[in-house]
Amino acid sequence: MVGMRPVRDLSPLAGQSVVVVGGGFGGLSTACYLADAGADVTVVEKNEQLGGRASTLERDGFRFDMGPSWYLMPDVFETFFGHFDRTPSDYYEVERLDPHYRIFFKGDPDPADEAGATSDLHSFEGRERVDLSPDLEANRRLFEEIESGGGDALDRYLDQSERNYEVGMRHFVYEDRSRLRDFADWDVVKNARGLTLLGSMQDHVEKYFDDPRLQQIMQYTLVFLGGAPNNTPALYNLMSHVDFNLGVYYPKGGLAAVVDGLVELGRELGVEYVVNEPVSEIRGRRGGFVVRTENGREFLSDLVVSDADYAYTEQELLPPEKRQYDADYWESRTYAPSAFLLYLGVEGDVEPLAHHTLVLPRDWNEHFETIFDDPSWPDDPAYYLCVPSKTDDDVAPEGHSNLFALVPIAAGLDDDPETRARYRDLVLDDVAENTGVDLRDRIVVEESFSVSDFADRYNSTKGTALGLAHTLRQTAVFRPPNVSSDVDGLYFTGSFTQPGIGVPMCLISGQLTAEKMAAREKQ
Repeated sequence: MVGMRPVRDLSPLAGQSVVVVGGGFGGLSTACYLADAGADVTVVEKNEQLGGRASTLERDGFRFDMGPSWYLMPDVFETFFGHFDRTPSDYYEVERLDPHYRIFFKGDPDPADEAGATSDLHSFEGRERVDLSPDLEANRRLFEEIESGGGDALDRYLDQSERNYEVGMRHFVYEDRSRLRDFADWDVVKNARGLTLLGSMQDHVEKYFDDPRLQQIMQYTLVFLGGAPNNTPALYNLMSHVDFNLGVYYPKGGLAAVVDGLVELGRELGVEYVVNEPVSEIRGRRGGFVVRTENGREFLSDLVVSDADYAYTEQELLPPEKRQYDADYWESRTYAPSAFLLYLGVEGDVEPLAHHTLVLPRDWNEHFETIFDDPSWPDDPAYYLCVPSKTDDDVAPEGHSNLFALVPIAAGLDDDPETRARYRDLVLDDVAENTGVDLRDRIVVEESFSVSDFADRYNSTKGTALGLAHTLRQTAVFRPPNVSSDVDGLYFTGSFTQPGIGVPMCLISGQLTAEKMAAREKQ
């Protein structure tokens, strides 16, 4: 692991009563740290199950992960459980996927590629398909086949990515640098030397690779950060180290098994969980909070942590005079994409789809433009297909496949029933055309989920699926802080604050928030 520092002293929290609003990964993580420190912790969750966006949908023998489905950065999970003298394997099993993922590139294969194709890069029934493998040498050969010198370029790229990851995680991600003066620290200045800090991901990737397919492979992980190649800082090339070196895994039972693990750990530490209790208001201050729910219940506490949508917490749960930001601030933010999702139970198998499959247009700039520049439904979408039944027999009945399709779309789009029905047909047609898998006459279970559902189920601002995008102006110190400047004793955790978007980042946010609480209680 990347020499993660020990958790700072949390003992000042002993004996404090804390209500955590929201049971997503950030809230569950924070609750564990607080309870382990001796606090009396209650997690109050709006929905019928814990996990936030990592909810589960069960229908007729199919079990779908409704939200995150990639298990990345295993070192973060090991660090989290290690703090409590546990390991992830105490709660769930993981296996490394092979291939990590498969990519179909839309359009006709390049004749030059077909002529020299191998098992790594080839035309499959007239469609160009590549597999990214746990075997780095195989990936190196793949890159060389696509572009002369691509193998060496991959080595250089991953060297830089690994350095960015090691320094970034140790000195930035696991540190709460929420003030500009925190970056004047000599430790930061010294370790930032040589990091790729400026410019966009697109600028950075173009220095290594000319072929647009290789550029896409190195940047698809931006979807996990809620950004686009031209608006995400080059520092995030560290995600390629996550992808190629650390690997892509699957927890048996899906991400729901990880949620169950965190909840079980919390119970062992003394956390109380309350579900089906939508919070309607937060009143009071340090030592005298009242958290009220729509069902008329009241929870009293010394401190409050909100893992609910940050904007929703401020605009809906707090009185106007206690808000750090006004409505104009939240309207001016750049939000990560929402998504159009289809959860499908399908008769038979779905060869040649892998557990994780990406389907990418040759030019994906138009799709990103429909997300960030001119919000609209993309006509030629890039999208993701997840087939956990390839790995896990328990997520679908025998003789069936469990599949969901995810198309990133702009937050705030109108997703009325007619639009969703039209787009459903577009996606299924596109899957058939570009992967050869025709699902249309084999679907036995079907549910969709999109912008309005994210807003309704998760109180998500504009129906974003992830939170605030990781643009340069919304990274590190420029993200909303994890402590309120207007309500003494109110804290925040989760994807809106530091370090940001994604399950591993939300786990880390729990540590940073708990440390901030302890430091302020010590004062």
